[in-house]
Amino acid sequence: MQELEPYTNKSMKQKKVFACQQCGYQSSKWVGQCPECGKWNTMAEENYTAPKVALTRRNFISDGYDKPQPINNIQTIEQERLKSGIDEFDRVLGGGAVPGSVALIGGDPGIGKSTLLLQILDKFTQRYGKTLYISGEESAKQVKLRADRLGINSSELNVLCETDIDAIENHITNLSPKIVVIDSIQTMQRSDIDSIPGNVTQVRESTMALTYLAKSSAIPIFIIGHITKEGNIAGPKVMEHIVDTVLYMEGDNFHVYRILRAVKNRFGSTNEIGVFEMRDAGLVEITNPSEMLLSERQENVSGSVVISIMEGTRPILLELQALTAPAYFGIPQRTSNGIDRNRLALLLAVLDKRAGFRIQNSDVFVNVVGGMQADEPGVDLGIITAIVSNFKDKPVDSKTVVIGEVGLGGEVRAVSQAENRIKESARLGFTRAVVSHYNLRGLNIKEDIEVVGVRMVKDALNVLL
Repeated sequence: MQELEPYTNKSMKQKKVFACQQCGYQSSKWVGQCPECGKWNTMAEENYTAPKVALTRRNFISDGYDKPQPINNIQTIEQERLKSGIDEFDRVLGGGAVPGSVALIGGDPGIGKSTLLLQILDKFTQRYGKTLYISGEESAKQVKLRADRLGINSSELNVLCETDIDAIENHITNLSPKIVVIDSIQTMQRSDIDSIPGNVTQVRESTMALTYLAKSSAIPIFIIGHITKEGNIAGPKVMEHIVDTVLYMEGDNFHVYRILRAVKNRFGSTNEIGVFEMRDAGLVEITNPSEMLLSERQENVSGSVVISIMEGTRPILLELQALTAPAYFGIPQRTSNGIDRNRLALLLAVLDKRAGFRIQNSDVFVNVVGGMQADEPGVDLGIITAIVSNFKDKPVDSKTVVIGEVGLGGEVRAVSQAENRIKESARLGFTRAVVSHYNLRGLNIKEDIEVVGVRMVKDALNVLL
């Protein structure tokens, strides 16, 4: 097979291109609107030179795959995952870090990405030895101050303040760490690309170089990425396709809880989440989110209902609150926090048409306690129950959990993994679960909990209120 000629600066001429700063689309001429993503005024001029990674991409593939071969002849090797010992983090990754994998972690500024990864790196250091934290944003002294606050003081955890990818590759090759953290990808740059750090081309090619390094050396690399105002990881979308895992850290400044969610994972489920609590000494994992989220719930209060959502394979119980009040001025308000506002409007229409509750002249406010998001249809029946409970000023039994999807005909539909939801409710001390009648088929519940099946919204309201 013909070998690729070695890379030289003369082998490829520099050319000027206009690249979209949102999606990475390139054009030979400037245009006001990007043809790829439709964004306006995002095209910026760049000096582009074909990087070395593009010319050596064959190295990603081993020699054994040069020719097509039957899939049953391919031999696989089961690789042992590297576990941090923090169960919430390992669960999101699918059981731990896979050697040679690349994970991209995004989140709002100040939400705790650097803090979490420094803690994770310390745990990996205690288990596997030498690790490397590469910072392109902070000095070594600033990283040390954070480490002191977190109680981290290990001689095996190395800190490097560098932004040049070639230099980083040399340091990783010489040090041979077990885990590497890059903070952040927007500060990294390749010296052979004539553009500023954070540029679309720099971000894409730096990610490709780090991915090649991880695959060739079997070192897991965690990359921190900035977030745009739209809530997406800054840089070209192709960057998320290059890496193996994409994680988002969610939360806000008004709650101490942080959620680590996988939106892409080649080595595990994309439905798992990890729950953490922000404290003075860093992020602490919450192994039982349901118990934590229900700890401040008031009993015998109208408009308060316990619902169940599924996050991956784990059921989580949440408190949902509703408040109705006469609308004295103008159009009634429909305000929701933690659920989709359009879904709320749909359920109010079902409540009016199918159940006969005339609340079109009332303001309706719905809130999921704890800053959690409850977007799945299985919370529909809980939303309707909470609204009617407050409207009639009749509290729902505090030991009852409500599970069910509501159709436009007023019927209560079955939800997925109802058995796991009911068992989790029983474990937390709930004595009754109201579910769809269709979920009663094949249930194997040995726990001490009464399961009530309902067919219509009216039936559920009669049972609950």
